[in-house]
Amino acid sequence: MLMRTDPFRELDRLAQQLVGPGTGSRPSAMSMDAYREGDEYVVSFDLPGVTAEAIDIDVERNMLTVKAERHPVARPDSVQMELSERPLGVFSRQLVLADTLDTERIEASYDAGVLTLRIPIAERAKPRKISIGNEASQREISG
Repeated sequence: MLMRTDPFRELDRLAQQLVGPGTGSRPSAMSMDAYREGDEYVVSFDLPGVTAEAIDIDVERNMLTVKAERHPVARPDSVQMELSERPLGVFSRQLVLADTLDTERIEASYDAGVLTLRIPIAERAKPRKISIGNEASQREISG
């Protein structure tokens, strides 16, 4: 149901560690999980340290885009940073959603640094029974 659009994610992650935080024109990738649960797909993104107000979710046709920005924490001038490993900057992920998903009813929640999207499977894509009429119920047409 979901198609990955970034086959070089691991390479991007390594490059991001070498060149620094993502920018608006060159955002960093964010980790995610995707799975089916009953009649919906669930996609979870790790965004620790990002406020809900700094997350932007867009859907255009079947393209889902999630963008977030983690800002540095303001510290007094007297603080001397010894180690800084938490990535800052802009993070983004795009997913191509299958036509069988209902993009009009996506639900989003954000708790403990994890953004969770629930995408229902469209009614037209759900399995259904098709009944077969018997010959006795069909009318004969004569000319």
